[in-house]
Parts: sequence; structure tokens; C-alpha cells
Amino acid sequence: MTGLILACDFGGTKLSAAVIEAADVDQPDAAWRGQLRRLAPPGASAQTDIEMMMGMGRELLAGERPSHIGISFGGPVDYKRGLVRLSHHVPGWENVPIRQLFANEFGAPTQVDNDANVAALGEWRFGAGRGVADLLYVTVSTGVGGGWILDGRPYRGATGMAGEIGHTVVDPNGPVCLCGKRGCVERLSSGPYMAQDVAQARGLPVEDVTGKLVAEWAAVGETTAVAILERGARGLGVGLGNAANLLNPRRIVLGGGVTKSGAGWWQLVRHTAQMTALPEVEFDIVPAQLGDDAPLWGAVALGE
Repeated sequence: MTGLILACDFGGTKLSAAVIEAADVDQPDAAWRGQLRRLAPPGASAQTDIEMMMGMGRELLAGERPSHIGISFGGPVDYKRGLVRLSHHVPGWENVPIRQLFANEFGAPTQVDNDANVAALGEWRFGAGRGVADLLYVTVSTGVGGGWILDGRPYRGATGMAGEIGHTVVDPNGPVCLCGKRGCVERLSSGPYMAQDVAQARGLPVEDVTGKLVAEWAAVGETTAVAILERGARGLGVGLGNAANLLNPRRIVLGGGVTKSGAGWWQLVRHTAQMTALPEVEFDIVPAQLGDDAPLWGAVALGE
């Protein structure tokens, strides 16, 4: 493939776009020819996000026509039809035909997928998952989401909902999650929920505590923060071990802000996952390599 690939990432509040020479994609030192990141304006809608992203694309392409476009979107996507089903953060995204909109605007073939699936593809193709055929990517941040690569191909499930490990129940008697169930991985392990639980336990305003602060307090031995962070690590580990039993990935790649919680957090996640999985189920758990760029690199792979 020759020409430029345009990669786009629609986050909840942040929009990112990049272009890369298609001929450079397989080079060991592959790098963006250009990259832009911008915050969505207050009161953003689907229309404003699309207009902003298209503007970023035109700026990066500087009059050139891309050979292909890949789009990562932070919400449910109908991959086969090229539709964004909805956004949990921005209004107006219900059943938006984003693939067709970008194909018409730039005159190039376009693919779109959920950001977790796209990040999984990025880490598998360009990051910590290189060299393995079967991989589970999980981001542990504001929420907990995942994406599968099975036998060298993305696995999306019957309706595109594969990988929702954040809503695997690991403690049926645990606290209630936003989804309505009790003891989901996301409810126990995500940054905002851990911060909420620490704040409530210590009688602090919820807005004064963050997931990062919980990890900092735990690092100096604050007992409430230690207990909540360890509960989250164990909950995530149980979810990962069960996922390993179910689909037998060779590698599990973890990304997101909560993964910066220190060596003790990693040790507990790994230990719990291995104890939950069958002894015959072999896998490793490693940090993501691409950071915030994982969805963009995955969008490149979508566009190949």
C-alpha cells in the first residue's frame, strides 16, 4: 500500500488524529508524519466532534488524499455497518454513519471500530502484543474495557460487544455498578470508583479524591487506600483469570492510568489471575507499550 493513512480517535473529551506514510508502517522506527490532539469544546455534540476531526484530518493531509482511513470511537460501534451506536459522554451520536461520512469527505475507504478493539489491534500489531496470535487487551482507567485478537484477527462477537470484561461479575455481593449489577470488575477496579470508595470511607468530598491519589496514598501505607486498591487488583485478577480460562489468550496486555499504581498492584493482579485460571492455561500479563497512542496505531491497522 502506498500513500497516507489517516488515523482518528474520538475520545469522550479529547480528539486525536495522525497521518503516517503507508510505506513506513512496517518499518521498525515507524513514526507519524504529523499528529494533532485537541479538547472538544464545552457542550460538544456529535456534529461538533465530527467537524473538528475532519478539520484536523484536512490539516494533517494538507491537500493530499489518503489511501485509507481508520477511526477509533469511545463507545459502542456497529463495525459491519460502519455506525456509531451511541456515546455515553457526548449527545447526538445515536446511529451515526461515520464510516460513510468520512469516506465521502475524504474520498477514501474507511473503517471504524470501538476504541478498546482498536487499541487491542494497535498493541497486537505495533506494541506489547507483537509476535503472539491470541491476545486480550484491557484498559483500566475511567472504566474497564477490553478487546480480543484471536488467531491473528480481531474478535468482536455476534453484535460487536465482545471484550466487555469490565462488566464481568467477580463479587456478586459487591457494590452496585453503573450497569446495575453488583461487583463488576469496573466497579471494583476503575480509578473513579476506587476514588469514590476511598472518599466515602474517609468522609471526604468525592471530587477531592482521584484514582491517582488513591495509588499515592496506598504507596505510603494509608490503610483505606491500600484496602481499596488491593480489592480492585484482586477483582481485576479474577476477571482476567476467568477470561483466560474461557478463550486461552497467550498474552494479556494492560493499559490505562490505574496500571501506574505500582509494582505491588501488578504483582497482586498477576498472582490473582494465575490462581483463578486453570494450571494448564498459560499466559503472561504485560504493560501496554503504546500509551495514549494505542487507538491511533490500531486505526492505522484498521486502515491497512
